[in-house]
Order: sequence, then C-alpha cells, then structure tokens
Amino acid sequence: MVTPTSPNLELLSVRPFSTFFNQPGLIRTMDGFLGKVSLSSAAALDARQANQYILKLKVSCGSGEETEQPLSVTVLRDDGPPVCTGLFDSPAGARVQVLETVAPESQLYTVLLRRDLGSSQRVRIVSPQSPPYFPGSFTVDSRGHVLAPNESFVGHAGKTFRLQISVTDGKNRSCQGTLTVEVLPDPHNRVSFWNHPQDFNISESASPGSRVTQLQANGSNLLYDIMAPEHCPLYSIGPEDGTIRTTSPLDLGRDPGAAVTWLQVKAYERARPGNSARLSISITVVPTNRWSPRCSPALLVTQVPETKPNGSVLMTLSCSDPDSGNASFSYRLQPNETQPYNFRLQNSVLRMNTTLDYDSASPDFQYTATILVTDNGHPPLTTQVPVMVTVTPVNEHAPRCSPPFTFLVREDALPGHQVGTIHGFDTDYPFNNIDYRISGSSKLFYLDHRKGQIYLLGPLDYETRRSYTLTISLTDWGQDQDPTKHLSGSCAVTIEVQDVNDNPPECTPPYQELTIYSKLRTSTEVGRIACWDRDAPERQRFSYTIVGGNNKGDFHLSAGGQLLTLFHDSSSFQPDSRTHQLLIRVVDDGPTFPRLSTTVTVLVHVFPRVTAVTATSTVTPTTPSAIPLLVTGIELYWAPEPWFVAVLTVTGALLIITLGWLLYASLSRMVLSPSTIRKPSLPLLHPSAKENEKTTDGLQSNKEEAAGSIPALQLFDGRAQDPVTGRDYLFDSNTGARHWI
Repeated sequence: MVTPTSPNLELLSVRPFSTFFNQPGLIRTMDGFLGKVSLSSAAALDARQANQYILKLKVSCGSGEETEQPLSVTVLRDDGPPVCTGLFDSPAGARVQVLETVAPESQLYTVLLRRDLGSSQRVRIVSPQSPPYFPGSFTVDSRGHVLAPNESFVGHAGKTFRLQISVTDGKNRSCQGTLTVEVLPDPHNRVSFWNHPQDFNISESASPGSRVTQLQANGSNLLYDIMAPEHCPLYSIGPEDGTIRTTSPLDLGRDPGAAVTWLQVKAYERARPGNSARLSISITVVPTNRWSPRCSPALLVTQVPETKPNGSVLMTLSCSDPDSGNASFSYRLQPNETQPYNFRLQNSVLRMNTTLDYDSASPDFQYTATILVTDNGHPPLTTQVPVMVTVTPVNEHAPRCSPPFTFLVREDALPGHQVGTIHGFDTDYPFNNIDYRISGSSKLFYLDHRKGQIYLLGPLDYETRRSYTLTISLTDWGQDQDPTKHLSGSCAVTIEVQDVNDNPPECTPPYQELTIYSKLRTSTEVGRIACWDRDAPERQRFSYTIVGGNNKGDFHLSAGGQLLTLFHDSSSFQPDSRTHQLLIRVVDDGPTFPRLSTTVTVLVHVFPRVTAVTATSTVTPTTPSAIPLLVTGIELYWAPEPWFVAVLTVTGALLIITLGWLLYASLSRMVLSPSTIRKPSLPLLHPSAKENEKTTDGLQSNKEEAAGSIPALQLFDGRAQDPVTGRDYLFDSNTGARHWI
C-alpha cells in the first residue's frame, strides 16, 4: 500500500490470534513506499490447524490521515520434505561469533526452515564433538535453537567449532546445514587461574618426566612459568600447556627434603606479559612401599603328636617392614581348601583349631596353610608364610577281638586244617596291625602270628574231649612314634569238636556158641547180645538184621535199646541134629554219615529131643576159647571216574576169586583133619536112663552124627561139676537151674 507522504504501517490484530507475524515495515521505492509483512522466526504454520489468517493493518500518514485495511494470509498445506533456508543451507554454512565469557547453555543460533514441521520436527547435531578440543557438547532443542555447552568458553578464545546439524520430519526426511561457532576473546578479561586444587601428591616411584598436574588459566595466548623456587631441580612446567612434570628421580631416602615442594606458578599473555596471574601449589611425594614385610619364622615346619590339645600354640610370628620402622600389619589365614578348619589365627599367633587326629587323617598326615601378612604402605605389600604341620602317631588304643569267639571243627579233621580266624581290630593307624599269639603252649593248635588263622596240628577225638579253650594275646606294633611302645589285649576262644561217626557199634559177646534141643516152645529165647556205641552213648539206638545162616527163618530177633534177644521157632526144626551159623548185623545211628556196623557171629547147635529124658530142654551157651573175630563194616559213598570203576571192578573180582579159593582150601583142611574132630560130651541123663543109653544103638549113632557136624572147636555141652561137692550137673541157660546128675 503506497501513500504520497512518509507513512507509518502498523499491525493492529491477527485473527485467529497468532504471534507468527512480525510488525510490518515500509520500504521506499521510486514510486513511493512498499509495505512488507514477514513471519517471525518462531512461526510454526500448520494448515491443518489454521489455513487462513486475517491481519488488520493501519496506515498513518504525516498529515494525520489514517486508514485500516485487512490482509488475508492463506496457509497452504505442504507435505514435502523439510527445507533448510538461509546461509545455514549454503556450502559455507552459517557463522556466528561469541565471546569467551558467554554464559553456558546460552542460545547461539536458530535453524530456519522453509516451513514449520510442528511436533514431528527433530533437530540434532550429527558431527562429532571431540572432548580434547571441545570444552563440552553443543546441544539443539526441538525448535532449532543451538545452545552453548554447559561449560564456559573461557580459555578457548580463538577456537572455532564447526557443527553439522540435521533436521528430520516424521517421515524420516531431512535436510542438513553447517554452523560455525567462533569464540572471541573478551577485551576486558584479565588472566586468572581456574579453580584448581592447590595440593598435589605424587608417588616416590614416579620416573623422571611423570606428569604431576596441568594448570589452566583464563586468557588468550598464554604462557606459564615457575617463579619460585628460582632453581627447581625436581619439577618443570610446560610453557604453553601448563603441565607440571618431574625432572629427576624422587628418592626420599637420599633427599628427605623432597617430601614436600612449594611452587609458585605464573600465567601471562604473550602479547601483554603484564596481564598475568600467580598460583601457589604444593607437591607432596608419597613414600612408595618397596619392600614386603619380613617375618620370622619365614616358614613353619613342625611336628605335633596327634594327642596335642585343641587351642595349642603352634607359632607366633614376628614381622618388620624395611620401609618403615613403625609400620602396622594385618594377618590373615589362608587355609587349605581340603583342610579349612584345622588352624585359627589370632593376630600373629597361630593355634590349633581342632585335634589333629592321625588315625582319621590317614594316609594324609600333613596339614598345610598359608599366613598372609600385609603392611600399611602404599601400595600395600603382602608376605606369605607357609605352614606345614606333620602329625605323629600315638598308640592310644589297645587291640581287641571281634566275634566269632567259637569255632567248630569235625573230629576227623586232618592236621593242617584251618579251624578259624581270630578277627582283631585296632583303631590306631596303621589299622589292625596286630601280632597274634596263643598264651601258654598248645601242641594241638597253631596260630598264624600275622593273619590270626588257627590251624590243627594233631588228631581230635570227640569221645575223649569235646572242646578246647585258647587264650589269644593280641599285641599291636608300628602305631607310635616310639617303635618300642606297644599295647596288648586278649580274648578267649572256644574250639568245639563236632562228633563224627567214626566208631562202629561194639557188642558183647562178639562171638558165642549155643546148644539147644528141638521141639522147644515157639518163640523161645535162645540168647542175648548187649551192644553200645562210643560215638553216641546217650542215644544207643541200633538196627539189627540177621544177614546169614537163617535161610529157613528158624530164628528171629527182638531189639530193645542196647539189648538184642534171639528167638527160635521149634516147629521148623527137623528131628536130626544140625548147626546154624547166624550172622547178625548191628548198624548204629551215629550223629553223621557214614553209618557203621558190626557183625556178631552166633553158632546154634540143635539136637533132637529124646523122649526118655525127663529134664527140660536146655540151651547151652558155649564160650569159645579162641579170640573172637570182630567184623566192622563202614558204608561210604564215593563217585569215582568211570574208568577207575572198571579197573577196580576187574581187580576186585580177581581178588575175591583168589581169596575165595584160599578160604575154601583152608576150611577143607580144618574140617577134614582128624585132630580137629572130637566126640562131644553127651548130656547127662537120669540114672534110670543110663541103661537105655547103652542099649540104644540108634541114639548113639545120632549123637555121633551130631558131633561130626559141629565145627572144629571145643564145644560146651552144658555138663559141669560143682567144685565143692564134686557132683556133676547140667546147667539150663533158660531158667538158670542146675540139674544134678
């Protein structure tokens, strides 16, 4: 809008209300004045929220005329990428200058866009900001305001910082620009040191050239120098960077005065040396701990008996530090992982924490640990004191026996048979290291001294002695540090003999000869045999069997305990005389197998009964004058190899044939020899019957036949004589009566 005079253009209102527009201005042209309305830098137009603004403008002329005119601004929707404007988008980028005294986080620049992106706008600095060069990081907010670092620019005068900034919308579309920030010195600023600490420490072990600290002052083009002491042999300062370094070794032993050094440092401008500042600092040399503690003893190697009580002192350490005469030490016990609780440490005193049992620790008899001694130097140094404790044995427990205490052995066991083993035990290590002895002398048993095994030396007889008691002495050895120290114990063991059936039954008489007459009563007792067994005298049970001479069943047996009674059946006898040789087999009922037997031989002479005889039938036992023959049979079970059975069968057959022939020849000579045949004595008869005896030829011939059938032995015919009266009589074996003749 142009007026002929010098006008004044004002913005009265914006509808809807907005601060996006700046106050308008007039530009003189050849034809007059041109009004210009611009958007403010904070404008954020958004067609979605308001697509039209009505601006009410007022024009005032110098003549006092005024007029108001509306101006319509339409906001068009633009969905294109963000577009950076101004020098920021140029190749050289935008450039701003700031004084070094500018406040931290001050707004330095605003990034301009062709259109406002609204809340979707993201602005960030994408170029690196290296800390050694940058005093801190520049930041930019979402509205594009570039802010100074949170640290001051003081000391960075003359530096330029180039920042590359990226603006991104919600669709990840972006534009980039460059901003260069130049820091200018403040002409009114004086040189001053920063707020540095004034006390510094350095280790005595620092080598020459080691850095102590770096001093910094405010100012441009500064130089640094040490003003005092005038000649400093230990330290120097970099004239341009203000870094203080060591120049020689720091040895407090040679130069105790080097412990603390005071320096006065000056910072001044190169162009204006008068513009300067001074700072006093102290440098303390910290002694270096070069030597670890020295302890006595440096190594503990000792022996303790296993009975040493808990809490006993094993060692007391005495330590010193070559670096310091008044150093203090801390002690720490580092136990063996497998033996963590055997020792305990109280300050410098090492004690036993448990009883070191040699027996339970076997075969590991050594206990180890390490004592760590640390001084209070810088840095702290530690010394290790190894501990090795060897436990020596003590013979504490006497040996003892464990069951069994009774051993069983068969009475038929052969010499060398192992009867049993004595089980001794001793809880001292080495365990069960025992010597066994039989207290007293024993000719029947032998004891292995090391193994405790009892062996048989001679024969046993259950019937003679059934048990033996041995006192066993046990002595340990090799269980004490002193080899002469032994402990002893004893125990009694019983060896019981087991009965074995090794004695056949014994019968009396083993051989007897009886004379009887025919036509006796049925089941008349002929004789008795008494038997017993040495293996089982308390039982005395037998089985009896007639195994020979009773082919026609003329006799039978009745057994009662130890007594065997022989009976006959007279109805089966023939009227002629004859002799029966009975073989009676007696089998025992022994405690073990095999069953043993005895054969009893009974000769029974049977004579026909004479009717003229008035005396009763008599049974006349005759005791042989020859030694009786005792036949013992043993039943054994044996399963030999087949080939051995065949050989044995053939050999046995040949042997039996030979023995049979020899027996037959011998019996033939005995029977046929005239010297072995004698006429038996006739039984005494009643006096009235003597004449009949002389006149009876048939009876005489029968007696001679009966006598000829008796074996060649001296027979007893029942005739006897009373030694007092001299009278003859016949003895009745059944009734025990005497019949005088």
